[in-house]
Amino acid sequence: MNEHEFEPVPGLPETLPPGEQLLWQGAPRWQSLAIGAFHARKVGLYFLALIAIDGGVSLASGRPAGAVAISAAGLVVLASAAVGLLALLAWLTARSTLYSITTRRLVMRFGVALPMTINLPFTVIESASMRTRGDGSSDLPLVLMRGSRIGYLITWPHVRPWQFARPEPMLRAIPDGEHVAGLLAAGLAASVGTAPAAAAPDRAQQVPPRTSELTAAA
Repeated sequence: MNEHEFEPVPGLPETLPPGEQLLWQGAPRWQSLAIGAFHARKVGLYFLALIAIDGGVSLASGRPAGAVAISAAGLVVLASAAVGLLALLAWLTARSTLYSITTRRLVMRFGVALPMTINLPFTVIESASMRTRGDGSSDLPLVLMRGSRIGYLITWPHVRPWQFARPEPMLRAIPDGEHVAGLLAAGLAASVGTAPAAAAPDRAQQVPPRTSELTAAA
C-alpha cells in the first residue's frame, strides 16, 4: 500500500474546486538534494581531509604503513556509510515530495515519516525568486505576506536556509526552474490583477501586499 493512496489527486489533499486547474507538478532532484540540503559532498570532503591528515601524521610519526592503511580503510568505510545515509535520506525526501501549482495556489506535499500538505494561495505570497545551481536544478524561495507563517523545522528542507525569524517556503532542487518560475509569476500577477513579470534567475517577482490566510493540513 502506498502512503499517499488516500489522496484524491496525487499531491493534493482534496479534489480541486470548480474553476481551479492543475498546471504543474514536480519533485526535487534527489542528487541535488543530497548535495544542497543534506551536504553529502561536504561530508565526503571532510572525511577525505581527515584521512589525509591522519595518514600524514601517522607516517610522519613512524607508524608502519600497513597500520596506516588499515586506519585509512576504516575511515573510508565510515565515510561511505555517512555519505550513503545522507544520499538515502535525500532519495526518500524526493520520493515523498510533490509540488503542485494550480491556477490559484501552490501546494507542497512532503514528509518521509509524517506526510504533510501545505496550501499556499497566491494571495499570501508576497514575492518569489529563483536560484539556479550548477547542475541545472533550481531553488525557488517564496516570501509570504506578514501574518502568514509556516514552521521552519516542520517544513525543512523545503524552506530557505537560515531564515528562522520569517521562514520562506521553497521549491527545492526542481529540474525545470524557469518554467515553474514563469507559472508562479503569472499566478502572483493574476492574484493582484496585473500583467505577469518575466521570470529571471536570482530576481524576485514582486506583487503588491494583500491580506489572506495560510492553511496547513497534516
